Amino acid sequence: MSEAGGGTLGRVWLVGAGPGDPGLLTLAGKEALEQADVVLFDALVDERLLRFARPEAERIFVGKRAGAAALDQRAIEELMVRLAREGKRVVRLKGGDPFVFGRGGEEALACRSAGIPFTIVPGVTSAIAAPAYAGIPVTHRGIAASVFIATGSRGAEEGGTVDWRGASAADTVVVLMGGLRLAAVTEELIAAGKPPETPAAAIQWGTRSDQRVVRGTLATVAAEAARAELGTPALLVVGEVVRLGEALAWYVPGPLAGVRVVVTRSRTQSSELRERLERLGARVIEAPAIQVTYTTDELARALEERWEWIAVTSQNGAEALLMALEHLGGDARRLAGIRLAAVGEATSAALRARGLRADFVAGGGTGASLGTELPVREGDRVLFPASSEASDEMERLLKERGAYVWRVTAYRTEPAPLDAATLAAVREADVVTFTSATTARFLARALGGTPLPERVRLVSIGPSTSKAVVDAFGRVDAQARTPTLTALVEAVCEVAPWA
Repeated sequence: MSEAGGGTLGRVWLVGAGPGDPGLLTLAGKEALEQADVVLFDALVDERLLRFARPEAERIFVGKRAGAAALDQRAIEELMVRLAREGKRVVRLKGGDPFVFGRGGEEALACRSAGIPFTIVPGVTSAIAAPAYAGIPVTHRGIAASVFIATGSRGAEEGGTVDWRGASAADTVVVLMGGLRLAAVTEELIAAGKPPETPAAAIQWGTRSDQRVVRGTLATVAAEAARAELGTPALLVVGEVVRLGEALAWYVPGPLAGVRVVVTRSRTQSSELRERLERLGARVIEAPAIQVTYTTDELARALEERWEWIAVTSQNGAEALLMALEHLGGDARRLAGIRLAAVGEATSAALRARGLRADFVAGGGTGASLGTELPVREGDRVLFPASSEASDEMERLLKERGAYVWRVTAYRTEPAPLDAATLAAVREADVVTFTSATTARFLARALGGTPLPERVRLVSIGPSTSKAVVDAFGRVDAQARTPTLTALVEAVCEVAPWA
């Protein structure tokens, strides 16, 4: 890393977040985020990168959304300097590379003028990566040995300073941020001497799962992009290398490419579902409607008694059981002679992930199914590590069959605070997923009882969750065939807008 300054002040890291695909963040960028006290991020930054920051790190949006800037450039620089003067480690996270039309030079100078130490962390620029994801190499032996990179965001009437005559001599021309001025930029390039028949491509959201590519010539690409309703952000690539795009095409978006899917699980449990959806190209919006607090002291005491069965009805129940065992010294032999019952394959898998094996798995995937299917005998003692919100249906059914059931509140599910931006993203989503009845109830409460638009598809993991979704939102559009994450993702694929 390039470093400047020193002393006892905080430090600023100017970090390039890369062009869109979060996998293109550099290791140095990840390390900077991991030690940050504050992250100042732009609109073009994939917010999945913010997960690398510590939970207690402050995250401040300073970019543009809906055409309006959260802060102007001077205010961003003043905030960055002020935070560093407070002794904080500040990461200024910018799309692409901070020194390629990212105003990183201005921000570095602001640090220098204020005596703030800073570090530059270059990022992968979209000028190279977006064409690469479209199968277009900006250089190619025998075809292109020079590249001209310019910004298209400002025209001559706005004080733009691009001398397009230099572009006419370059083998490849890449114009960043040119989506809104695509027609004007192509006309200016032709006027500067670039042949109108030169192959050209416009790329929107390069490297992301919803990347779109329109090909034509310098004379036709603007009209082709308009016909395809290509939006911003977009860049333009001009040159003979564009002809290689079809032969070298390699990036195939998944079946959920660009679909905005809301995950309402608690933040500590959302990763597996989020990753499955992201692998299929979905744009995942995390709206953790619940937060889980474990209270395992009573469960640990209960484990010291004799039981025929322990009934585990959720992943949280599996985690609570493991925590109670750890409270007792972490010795699984305390469960010797006790059989474990699980509701559905997902709960069974959660037990296996914690080194425990279910002796019985209810096929129905609900507490009621366990209540009717569990092979209990008269007088069998059943320990039920429950949520504070759990239904008493399973407990009642087992008691009717002669079992003794001791319900222990092993964890509490409470509403998690969701900010206005997250709630707005939920309303604008394509699909909302629910993995428990509480996620449905708590999200409805967070939305203030206002219904979600009809175009937003509501997908549930199982029958009891579906009932809660209907109670909360008046409808459910799809239910997983089995109460597993695999089936839930399949249901999302079936109802996605362009499935």
